Amino acid sequence: MHETAIDLTPGFSLGGTVPRFTLRSATATSVALVVASGADQATTHPLERVPDTDVWTAEVPGVRPGDRYHLLVDGPVGPRHGFDPTRPLLDPYARGILPTGNDEAAGPRWTSVVVDDAFDWGGVVKPQVPLDRAVVYEANVRTLTAANPHLPEHLRGTYAGVAHESTIAHLHRIGVTTLELLPVQAFDTERWLRDAGRENAWGYNTLGFFAPHAAHASAPAQQEGADAVLREFKGMVRLLHEAGIQVVLDVVYNHTAEEGLGGPTTSLRGIDGANRYRWARSASPYRDSYYDTTGCGNTLDTSVEATADLIVDSLVYWAREVRVDGFRFDLMAALARDGEHRLDPSHPLLERIRSHPDLQDTLVIAEPWDVGPDGWKTGSFGAAGDRTSEWNDGFRNTVRQFWLTDIAEERRTGLPQTGIGRLAEALTGSRSVFGADRGPLASVNFVTAHDGFTLLDLVSYDGKHNEANGEDNRDGSNDNRSFNHGIEGDTADRGVRAARGRSMRNLVATLMLSAGVPMLTAGDERSRTQHGNNNAYVVSEDLTPVDWSDDEDAETMTEAVAALARFRQAHPALRPTRFGVEGQETPGASRMSWYGPDGQAMTIEGWDQPVHRALQYFVESTPEHEPFDRVLVVVHGSGRTRDLTLPVREDVLGYRLAWSSEKHRDHERLRPAGQVFTAYGPGIHLFEVA
Repeated sequence: MHETAIDLTPGFSLGGTVPRFTLRSATATSVALVVASGADQATTHPLERVPDTDVWTAEVPGVRPGDRYHLLVDGPVGPRHGFDPTRPLLDPYARGILPTGNDEAAGPRWTSVVVDDAFDWGGVVKPQVPLDRAVVYEANVRTLTAANPHLPEHLRGTYAGVAHESTIAHLHRIGVTTLELLPVQAFDTERWLRDAGRENAWGYNTLGFFAPHAAHASAPAQQEGADAVLREFKGMVRLLHEAGIQVVLDVVYNHTAEEGLGGPTTSLRGIDGANRYRWARSASPYRDSYYDTTGCGNTLDTSVEATADLIVDSLVYWAREVRVDGFRFDLMAALARDGEHRLDPSHPLLERIRSHPDLQDTLVIAEPWDVGPDGWKTGSFGAAGDRTSEWNDGFRNTVRQFWLTDIAEERRTGLPQTGIGRLAEALTGSRSVFGADRGPLASVNFVTAHDGFTLLDLVSYDGKHNEANGEDNRDGSNDNRSFNHGIEGDTADRGVRAARGRSMRNLVATLMLSAGVPMLTAGDERSRTQHGNNNAYVVSEDLTPVDWSDDEDAETMTEAVAALARFRQAHPALRPTRFGVEGQETPGASRMSWYGPDGQAMTIEGWDQPVHRALQYFVESTPEHEPFDRVLVVVHGSGRTRDLTLPVREDVLGYRLAWSSEKHRDHERLRPAGQVFTAYGPGIHLFEVA
């Protein structure tokens, strides 16, 4: 007879005859599991080490969903060790994490909870959204719906609220295909923030990589327990999938909530801290410190097998069991450092993520930097043929510069700083950044994100106003490339408000018309403001929620975003999947012709001279899966009125204006090629070609 293999998957294994618990620690000398079943007295189960491994395991008879448990781990004493056999620790693989109260000295207490993963998916499957058709919407669970009057009050700011029919209807209206949620894995507020009476509202401070954050669930689910929290999360995913909307999670695997060496010990530090974190050895063995490339106090050491396994296992769990569609990796550069802390975009962990059979249908989006040496690596986290896309900070900077700071400079001095060449590079997919082989879909384009100004604040403030954060306005970026249009902050001045509205439409139009994957930030389509705060992760909800009130400006902006999304979906020429090759026919690529304001081919001077700042971008698709398509995009990057001659081409009868960032344009009649079109200020104008 053959012995049945023992399941040594970390965490609880409930599928066998007798439940089993497993933990990995290379440096522990003893491990005990303490389980509390309801009101019963807790039982302690010593774990045994599997010889010649870092695996500790034991059978745990009678354990069932809803049981709370913690670990007690002992080990050697030393500057890199955080062992304390009396300190309760969270299971790194816990699928449920709930608060248990506060300790005056140690702060919040947490417990792991055994959960039942059973869920009725009702036959709903993951939506299949081609990446060129994706429109990503970055949102915080709480602030997306906290102020939505269309939701029952108990669902506002919850997973269930995200999946409410009114939320889904709004996402459909503005063309969202992919909802990217700020961190929803269980997280904690940093100790220094808590001491100051503030809260981490964004979630970039992970407690556990498998459990959904309980405080984002509705009150009834929280009261029922970890099973109900997980069911509400899965229910959100099911309803969004049923509506054809993908779910992407912003995941923080680069550091944990244990902070620096003086921070709270909740899990990994007390289990195997010498191996799980990066260390910088000093001259004295008693002064070791963390090697931190995240700016958060610690950085996980992904060159260690157990840490890499933890991350991959977590990704597989969310993708397979919870059925999310992809991941946006916070500070991916921190995950890509080797045992000597050198950055390697081909790091084994990243290769495992790209090649793992259970992750082949997931989106992979990199934030391609960290704060360590050589840490800014936009364009480095992918190769030809793989599915990794990256946040394109260069796109953000270029678009803001062109439409805001250059326009402000023109007002002050009569001449902007830059010409139109860099904007054209952004429009066409940032080929110089991502390389010809990867294609334009390697670029996730954005103008705003959760950190930084909202879209309205970007056109309303010249400088940040972060006093509410309690750091004397020192926090947050000073490089915002914003423009207040003459008045700092909110104003009733109709001329300033009109100019701001036009600038917002120019920014969003550039985003939605550029090759690559566009990402909107929740509330920008509703003219959301944070009153000049560009680092609002610690401020109260009255400052940050999406404003769902009946507001004329918000409705105008929402309809502009919706119209641009419709135009993008209708025109494959604007969303190529490949870069073209000179002299070759490349299916999925777009053929580009560039014209100056006179309707003639663009000149070298037209690209480079700041005085020009006008172009006509005639773009044609090379059909692969959709019919032939062509569009004319007219960009005028100056506050001065200018006449532009629509290009004359043998294959064109005329042009019909489909959308303009200027209000009250004639969108009906066919304009013959060669006709003069007058641009009255900075703007974008879209023409369908006849």
